[in-house]
Amino acid sequence: MIIAWRVLLLTMLGRDCPEMPCDVVFDQAEWQAVYLVTQRKPPPETPPSLDRMVRMVAGLGGFLNRKRDGFPGPQTIWIGLQRAADFVLALEAQRTADGESCG
Repeated sequence: MIIAWRVLLLTMLGRDCPEMPCDVVFDQAEWQAVYLVTQRKPPPETPPSLDRMVRMVAGLGGFLNRKRDGFPGPQTIWIGLQRAADFVLALEAQRTADGESCG
């Protein structure tokens, strides 16, 4: 139920308030991991808009973001959120491994 609520929240807020900063809904680790993976460059200091972030997450779920596609649906957002959680875990593991000294 919580996952369904979050997917519906992202779908509705993304449509109604696209210029809202994404850090209202996403943790810093989440939006930075998605930005890093999808844009292939370091995340900016200020978080992107909610519209841009939802489209990046949905892109991880198969959304093609063509000119006439409209706003992503719940299924692509749901699948994208699952993949985003994996990216957050991977980045946290990498940061932990980099912080440990060998020997």
